[in-house]
Amino acid sequence: MSRRIVVKVGGAILDDAGARSRFAAAVAAAREAGAQVVVVHGGGAQVSRLMGSLGLEARRIRGLRVTDAATARAVVQGLRGEVNAELTAALVDQGVSALGLSGVDDRLMTAEILDPALEQVGRVTAVNAGLLEALCGQGYVPVVATVAHAQGQFLNVNADDAVAPIAEAFCATAVLFLSDVAAVLDGGAPISSIDGAAAEQLVGREVVTGGMLPKVQAALDAARRLPEATVRMASGLASDPIESALAGGGTLFVAGAAGSEEAVHV
Repeated sequence: MSRRIVVKVGGAILDDAGARSRFAAAVAAAREAGAQVVVVHGGGAQVSRLMGSLGLEARRIRGLRVTDAATARAVVQGLRGEVNAELTAALVDQGVSALGLSGVDDRLMTAEILDPALEQVGRVTAVNAGLLEALCGQGYVPVVATVAHAQGQFLNVNADDAVAPIAEAFCATAVLFLSDVAAVLDGGAPISSIDGAAAEQLVGREVVTGGMLPKVQAALDAARRLPEATVRMASGLASDPIESALAGGGTLFVAGAAGSEEAVHV
């Protein structure tokens, strides 16, 4: 089986045309090297700007966006519309056969309400692996906006949280979380490796807080589900962010049992 890479992309990569182009070129290079690639994207900044233009207030709990019905509509418009289209276009411009999707398409993601306090925020319960297999088998790169639909309403699925179930269903050999954050930092120093015990320590010391908390939890979830895979959080702003991450950039997440290790610093 060829290398299978699930890449979650967010942050400045989505907001800057040059960064999108470099990322797209990196996907093209990975494809030319024989890898099958699935791209999962965020877009929180874009959704927040759209909400502001609509006069909607942004609220968060534990780093997750509280999503009422109006916010859910903005999420669908921002993620499945602007962000997905721009990222897909950047990939196509680099010669990649990219296809924009959301979790709604052919039930790519089945989801349920995560927490009533968060309202229309979803948790992925199943992934249509056959759709990913079919598309990648035909040479396409799926570009996934993490919007789902259940009980007659759209659900906002945090993009980081969607990565592990998608990667598990796709039997990924590498899972990369790329953004403008080059690694998990402790006092400004990059952390080379994190397991469950280290994550608990970092949260307890309030090193990992806010929006970084769900990212770290999502990366650990991917490492636990796919213990043989390479799971890294790294910079998406490198000249070839995929190759840089695979070569050891950023923070590695491992599936060690809680209480087994501490964070290892570079």
